[in-house]
Amino acid sequence: MSNLKNNFLHFSLLFIQPVFMTSNIAIGKGALGFIPPISLAFWRWFVVFLFMLPFVFKEIKQKRDCIKSELPNLAILGFTGFSICGAFPYISGFTTTVTNMSIIYALAPIIIVLLSSVYFKERLKLIQHFGIWISFGGVAFVIFKADIENLLSLVFTYGDLWMLISATSWAVFSINLIHRKSQFSILARFTLMSFMGAVFLLPFLIVENIYFIPTTYDLGFLFFVLLAAVFPGVIAFTMYTKLQQLIGASLAGLTVYLMPIYGSIYGMILFGEKLEVYHFYGAMLVLVGIYLANKKYSK
Repeated sequence: MSNLKNNFLHFSLLFIQPVFMTSNIAIGKGALGFIPPISLAFWRWFVVFLFMLPFVFKEIKQKRDCIKSELPNLAILGFTGFSICGAFPYISGFTTTVTNMSIIYALAPIIIVLLSSVYFKERLKLIQHFGIWISFGGVAFVIFKADIENLLSLVFTYGDLWMLISATSWAVFSINLIHRKSQFSILARFTLMSFMGAVFLLPFLIVENIYFIPTTYDLGFLFFVLLAAVFPGVIAFTMYTKLQQLIGASLAGLTVYLMPIYGSIYGMILFGEKLEVYHFYGAMLVLVGIYLANKKYSK
């Protein structure tokens, strides 16, 4: 009974975590015109760091000697998962569509599987590979509205390139997070990675303010920074790191597949977009695919 309950919890987290992760797209879309992309990314992670620090300060102080030995790992994780994946999606929103952003970011689990199998020899069963491709088919069904003409007419822009880099960076972050062990707890490590992410973004924030778009520090700025810090920041990343520990990098990466599904729901509720029949068919394919890919953990 205990194993069944734990398996149900692991399986449920696959569907709950993307709700918070996907909110980042909606927040980024809503923030356009209120706060520049690099500024939003920097202040998001800096606020997360300040918010989490009181809860983990004692642990970090006690293990301060571990910071030096883990600094290279923290730098890699902070740069790939927080700096690049924090700023690039916001930048891409200027020149590409939400549809393009969704499909390109959905490639992350495939990249995770490939990198894991090559560098860490993380082998998956045939049925798990089958589940991954079914999930990808469901995502494509939604993104292209079940119309082959939409697939054939897809055009890439500079924004698409930003998202491709972001998806690759997320894959690198994911496999490093699970394979690079740490002496810190999940929350303490998350706090340190948030700080590193902000550190790497700081020089780009300065350049953005001087040469591109200066930040206006008003109520709109405060509103979107707090939203980005709490929902796709503290909640989403804490849940994702927990998933990494429970089910591994490859299967945790499946959460990205649900982003286009939840993105459609956010679009309908927040931006008045219409929910079509193909959304439901696509969602069913994604659910079946995730179930098959999760078979390894439901013995």
